[in-house]
Amino acid sequence: MPAPQCASCHTARAALRRPRSGQALCGACFCAAFEAEVLHTVVAGRLLPPGAVVAVGASGGKDSTVLAHVLRELAPRLGISLHLVAVDEGIGGYRDAALAAVRRQAARWDLPLTVVAYADLFGGWTMDAVARSTAGSGRSRACCTFCGVLRRRALEEGARLVGATHVVTGHNADDMAETVLMNFLRGDAGRLARGGGLGSPGEGGALPRCRPLQLASQKEVVLYAHFRRLDYFSEECVYAPEAFRGHARDLLKMLEAARPSAVLDLVHSAERLALAPAARPPPPGACSRCGALASRALCQACALLDGLNRGRPRLAIGKGRRGLDEEGPPREPQPSRLTTSEPVPDF
Repeated sequence: MPAPQCASCHTARAALRRPRSGQALCGACFCAAFEAEVLHTVVAGRLLPPGAVVAVGASGGKDSTVLAHVLRELAPRLGISLHLVAVDEGIGGYRDAALAAVRRQAARWDLPLTVVAYADLFGGWTMDAVARSTAGSGRSRACCTFCGVLRRRALEEGARLVGATHVVTGHNADDMAETVLMNFLRGDAGRLARGGGLGSPGEGGALPRCRPLQLASQKEVVLYAHFRRLDYFSEECVYAPEAFRGHARDLLKMLEAARPSAVLDLVHSAERLALAPAARPPPPGACSRCGALASRALCQACALLDGLNRGRPRLAIGKGRRGLDEEGPPREPQPSRLTTSEPVPDF
């Protein structure tokens, strides 16, 4: 049976049916529709004002690759400039190949690229070193907790280094739905209430962040990369198999099979959640060590590093944070970007 005609241009043969709507489109019309939807998300949400200098979190994976490509296409209409910022977490046998993909993208699209490294920012700590430390305490699953917090801080530092006014990341609808599920399963009401919207406005001096692909499904992100023939790195992180997110992802797939709208339903549900006044956390303050936004005396990044330097990596994870004020023998002190003004080298 021949493929039907494209429902948009009515000339080319359809190459796919959109997973969400079932509309039959050719590759060119699908890519045009995808870009128009991202443009609508950015403009309707007032995410990136004209003149913004945008730091694109570039990991080399499909999501950040698609995000950078789409924003490059839309940049003249939005009146923004782009700068790729990549983070080297220090994961042997994995990150080097991903960074090579980012460098190819930057060269092909003629976009400036800056790479910041955990080892330079966080007193010599790399993710491989963190993994060795947490494995000794029986908490190897905590690697993604450490990496998520430190990567967010590293991206912020890299964005400031290049003079960015805004930060964008490639989280898609599936990523956000998984996060909503994880927060439900953990009973984390605070994060559930903060998880709505398309980003954060930049409280306490932090740069505004947004997620232009938040309403795009993972399937359509992959399809866009396929039809645009984008070069990206597709290997899974060596520490990901033990992450709690994997269980949420499996559950989400089962829910989506039973109810195709489950992904977007979860994303939109987070936008409508609100905490009762008695359950609302106090307004965030400033970290006593680095000055970043924090809900406690130490921000999460400084708390995690404090636990690592004391040889007690569980201190800042979950209930372990109660022990942060306890005295403990610190490891040999190491310089950290969080407490110094020394510049990070531009790779």
